[in-house]
Amino acid sequence: MVGNQSVKGSALRSHVAGEKPVLNELWDFREAMPDDNRQWQAVIPETEKIAAGEAVQDDGKFKKGMRLFILRRWEDALQEFLDVDIEGAGSGERLELAYYLGLCCTKLERYDDALGNFEQVITADEDPVRVYQCRMILAYIYIITGRAKLAETELKNLQDSGMESVMLYNTLAYAAYAQKHYLGAVEFYEKALDLDQDNATALNSLGYVLADTGLDKLKGLRLCRKAVDKNPQNPAYLDSLGWAYYRNGKLKEAGNWLRQAANIAPQNADIKKHISIITGEAL
Repeated sequence: MVGNQSVKGSALRSHVAGEKPVLNELWDFREAMPDDNRQWQAVIPETEKIAAGEAVQDDGKFKKGMRLFILRRWEDALQEFLDVDIEGAGSGERLELAYYLGLCCTKLERYDDALGNFEQVITADEDPVRVYQCRMILAYIYIITGRAKLAETELKNLQDSGMESVMLYNTLAYAAYAQKHYLGAVEFYEKALDLDQDNATALNSLGYVLADTGLDKLKGLRLCRKAVDKNPQNPAYLDSLGWAYYRNGKLKEAGNWLRQAANIAPQNADIKKHISIITGEAL
């Protein structure tokens, strides 16, 4: 399995034998979305007061929303942003608001609302970095809502513009995998590793694909092992390693690694299923 146990949604858990999504990169997306902005560093000192429940001078709904966003209080931040009076606001301010509304909605898994806000930014924002980020998050949303082809189109547009990155290739790889284009997925994960040979997501996901599909079970096992070496407490990586051992016919080792994964994420359905397949144990 590839995916942090905190990621929610049935789209991430649609495992049937041989078709488990390789989605740890989706958790990376959620973590990569900014929790602050350099423009608003001045408000950060006030966050300790908010966290302690102290009153903070109201200097505007947007800034209050930003403080709450920094504190990861997504629901409260969203409400403040929705209450911002945009009458008389310039186009830049409107786009800034749409951007943070999109981020909050994505964090809260309100994906349709997020799409509308990000599309506003993509259409009108002149900041290429901001547009790139919004397109990447759009691809994330398309992936977890079962629209891998749309994600692939979005990502290939970015690739054609020359905006390559490890995350871009990891996500292109998943979009290919979701459409059962396994060789394409391998190619994109390899491109991600060309940019960063130590990227744990690419190591783990490529390892899982190679082992699970039988394209190269032994290499898949080695790559999964590398990912676990880099993050030995990640239950998704431990699960992938256990499954790779299973695909290589090493049942004892497979069971050991899967139980480690289950100890960290005992409620994870994918880990339970893998243990059941390998050991016959019902958890």
